[in-house]
Amino acid sequence: MLLLERPRTAGDIAERYDMAGPSVCEHLKVLLDLGLVTEQRRGRTIHYLLTPEPLAEVGAWLSPFEKFWRERLKNLKYTLENLEDA
Repeated sequence: MLLLERPRTAGDIAERYDMAGPSVCEHLKVLLDLGLVTEQRRGRTIHYLLTPEPLAEVGAWLSPFEKFWRERLKNLKYTLENLEDA
């Protein structure tokens, strides 16, 4: 994820992913509306920055589910390994 490294312009992102500028701008608009990125204007240039706080909230909400599925997958792995030995 490019915005983890540093703020970038839509043009930087478009070049990196071989996308058209308008497509990148549409994606950035969605991320802005969700509060996942913010923009910094520097003259006529807009730099986009990642806003990690909403993602941390999602991570905290998902944590119990991750623990549940991690245990289930560990049990499945154990079962499958024992089936191979039978």
